[in-house]
Amino acid sequence: MTATGYEPLNTLKPVAAGLWIVDGPAIRSYGFPFSTRATVVQLESGDLWVHSPTELTDSLHAELTALGKVRHLIAPNQFHFVNIPDWCAAFPQAKFWAAPGVQDRAAKAGLHLPESAALRADGPEEDWTGEMDQLIVRGSRWHKEAVFFHRASQTLIITDLIEAFETGKLPPHCRPFAWLNGIDDSDGKTPPLIAWSFRDKSVFAEDVEQMIAWGPRRVILSHGRWYERDGVSELERAFRRVLRARRWDSAIRDMKDRENAGR
Repeated sequence: MTATGYEPLNTLKPVAAGLWIVDGPAIRSYGFPFSTRATVVQLESGDLWVHSPTELTDSLHAELTALGKVRHLIAPNQFHFVNIPDWCAAFPQAKFWAAPGVQDRAAKAGLHLPESAALRADGPEEDWTGEMDQLIVRGSRWHKEAVFFHRASQTLIITDLIEAFETGKLPPHCRPFAWLNGIDDSDGKTPPLIAWSFRDKSVFAEDVEQMIAWGPRRVILSHGRWYERDGVSELERAFRRVLRARRWDSAIRDMKDRENAGR
């Protein structure tokens, strides 16, 4: 089964000027059909930047070629790399960028990836400085996800930090999985397995606050419904638990500082 409810698949869908999504076929993991989504940004140079590439078809290849030159392929975390070899073969001029852990996990899965450049943890690469911001979210023992903010369209591009499955688009027997894991669209958030890996909640919250400070109008994610509006509000909702602890600690510190200043 490859249907996702986000048809048509494998085609560019305009989001904003210089920004498209590509809804790909569902992939199964432990029997659950994960919808997939790539994001395409056209940089000011005209070159194309592709986040989390989905299945590459002949028709999608033709659409991209007509639009510009694919120059950057992004594997944003250790779960999103399966289609990279096909894209690198189809676009040999493209540079492959990988988050920490991508190459190791691909090797363990028996998939050989081309040589990659490491994504910076604390700022954009020179190739898109001034057009996109980026960071690798901290705090997890093993989940190292790169997130990006496209300034011109005010769009935050993430991968698995939020999943929001529209259960009406899922087979009935798969819906309880989304409900039980709290990743149905009624309250999309970080899946439990990933959330539990964030032992250092303080730095995780700091990076979430940075994403909020960018002021995203929209948030594109890889699985489920993406947020076309109210991006800041959606981030505050999805990460409310980790933000609550940090903001409470901050309020206590401020209160103590005022008390000390008044002595």
